[in-house]
Amino acid sequence: MTNPQVTIVVAPRERFSYARQSLESIYANTCIPFELIYVDGNSPTEVQRYLEAAAQEKGFQLIRTDYYLFPNRARNLGLARVNTKYVAFVDNDVIVSPGWLEVLIQCAEETGATVVGPLMCHEEPVHEVVHCAGGEARVVCDATGRRRLREKMYKQGHQVVDVRPKMQRTQTELCEFHCMLVRAQIFEQLGFFDELMLNSKEHLDFCMSVIQAGGTVYFEPSSIITYVPGQPLKPTDLHFYMLRWSDAWELASLSRLREKWQLAEDSYFQHKYKALGWRRRNTILLPLIDRLTLGIKNQSLEKILMYGLFAPLEALLNRYLTASYARRHLKQKNTQAAPALEEPIATATPRC
Repeated sequence: MTNPQVTIVVAPRERFSYARQSLESIYANTCIPFELIYVDGNSPTEVQRYLEAAAQEKGFQLIRTDYYLFPNRARNLGLARVNTKYVAFVDNDVIVSPGWLEVLIQCAEETGATVVGPLMCHEEPVHEVVHCAGGEARVVCDATGRRRLREKMYKQGHQVVDVRPKMQRTQTELCEFHCMLVRAQIFEQLGFFDELMLNSKEHLDFCMSVIQAGGTVYFEPSSIITYVPGQPLKPTDLHFYMLRWSDAWELASLSRLREKWQLAEDSYFQHKYKALGWRRRNTILLPLIDRLTLGIKNQSLEKILMYGLFAPLEALLNRYLTASYARRHLKQKNTQAAPALEEPIATATPRC
């Protein structure tokens, strides 16, 4: 493949068991020349061996760490090796459609966009239910002068067949990291991704930073991609999933977002605090309770098992896993990372 103008950086999202299907969809549905950097953060042995064999066969760069990676750390490890005009950040649990990358680049070329996002769908069957079709991500000031976050994803939950014919390329404010094409030049202004954003809302932070720096974000519905959440998880995914969506990481991310953009600790954040752990409860505990109750639906019993027994135990385990990781790895500086990763990224914040 000659003269590629784009590098695809694949990063782990929340599990590893879908890595093969996702990577094979990229190679099957991408016709233009591209470089690929695959960041493997401590995948289980079976996946590790597959990725090593695939890297040999396909000729892509494989970066592996012997510890789990939070998303912005993984993206930064890949970004440090990018030398093309564009970089497409892709999670390791997505299925892409034919021509997905070509039309994202075409949008960037024709509009001068800094960031381009596809029509993002979720769950199987793929490419049927909308997850995000652009949206809003900005700071607004209320009557008292308090700075509040405005976040909204468009068309979530709608059927693709109903809404896609009416969609057209448009400038927007929001794109998620499930798949995001970025003009690499913007990193000369912004630096690397903020590694104090451990697991949540890093896409909001990045999109707002791009717009603040004078860049633009576009939505391109001609590109369609689906991320496939795993439920129930495979046993080899449990540790990473629990860490990836830990309470401590989410609280740290929300705190960083609030402080960085000088946001009021309003109902938006209070709602996030109350919902801590919802992903782990839905993805890990509910399937367990369903098996224990033989699939018989009894809301009272489910509530007793969830909040009287399993959720408190899981929360204790989650705190232990998070604290153990922090002691071993959060202050560790991977030698493969660029020197710029040593310090958090400071971003100026406009006044209201």
